[in-house]
Amino acid sequence: MSEEILAAHRAFQTAELQADTDRLDTLLTDDFRSIGERGYLLDKSAWIGRFTEFGYTDLETGEVDVCLYDRAAILRCVQHSRSVWRGQEMSLTNRVSQVWVGGSGTWQLAGIQFSSHDV
Repeated sequence: MSEEILAAHRAFQTAELQADTDRLDTLLTDDFRSIGERGYLLDKSAWIGRFTEFGYTDLETGEVDVCLYDRAAILRCVQHSRSVWRGQEMSLTNRVSQVWVGGSGTWQLAGIQFSSHDV
């Protein structure tokens, strides 16, 4: 089951990097929430909609750790990203927690939280 979570995480990361909003729509639960490093909250619609002003140019994760539960999993990692938001280039390193729900090969991301990480 850990491999299923890692595969779902990779699919999410690829969809993010490619701004594949259709794929993101299937990967995120309807009640998905993101908590940004400064506490801002985005629902599913806002998360997917941000690609009108935002795009990744590079996205890598390391230090990946997965904790499995009955029909849920928590994935923690360090994310290094380069992106452009409203024409402004950004480079960030964050600790990220993702909550995945589902099972039997069908996993969806219910929540993601970012915390700044100095390297």
